[in-house]
Amino acid sequence: MPRTGASGEAPGGGANSNRSRWMLQLVPTRAFFTKGVGIHKEYLASFEDALRDAGIAALNVVTISSIMPPGCKIIPKSQGLKELHDGQVAFCVMSRQATNEYRRMVAASVGVAVPSDPTKFGYLSEYHAYGVNDQQAGDYAEDLAASMLATTMGLKFDSSKAWNERKQEWKLGGEIVTTRNVTQSAEGPKDMWATVIAACVFIFDNWQLSPEQLKALNVGHTGLRVPELANPKQKRPKA
Repeated sequence: MPRTGASGEAPGGGANSNRSRWMLQLVPTRAFFTKGVGIHKEYLASFEDALRDAGIAALNVVTISSIMPPGCKIIPKSQGLKELHDGQVAFCVMSRQATNEYRRMVAASVGVAVPSDPTKFGYLSEYHAYGVNDQQAGDYAEDLAASMLATTMGLKFDSSKAWNERKQEWKLGGEIVTTRNVTQSAEGPKDMWATVIAACVFIFDNWQLSPEQLKALNVGHTGLRVPELANPKQKRPKA
């Protein structure tokens, strides 16, 4: 990382200085969504399998709260995994839930709401619960993110209305352009732990590296390694 002066500017100032300050402030530029479920007799092993199922077990995950940065681009999971490295520290907004009770339903969801103005930030919400399915958990998380965003934008909303009705009103009004969720649910197996996770993983572009340095860093790199599940009976869904 380049050295900076007392003001935080990189030597030489100008555009490079602005990029360095942006990178030093750790503002993500891209993000992708993923989810997973793990089944195992040990709780921690079930969480590990959920991470493997989601494709992010090879990362050192740091969980954070819940702002979608201005202009942050949502990319496909398959593209995001190709750009990450084994052992990389990765920041994400994650929801997780677990149970060892037979047939108890668990769900984890992350919702996102993005304003139409790309200079303004959006919201991510984490929701985890018992006794709800994918649809219920996903709608709740998405509604929560949109409601938090609406309060920062001064938008009026009637909380007694159904989520789909308010969703259409906000989109028709042109203020909130994108709402979505990623959700994973599971039913507790007999004598085993079930852990579910949902996550939004952030990517930081390497502005402080020259094209030559970035090329050297990625020599032979084909993407994040995805370990096999510890419980071989569990099937990994397609990405």
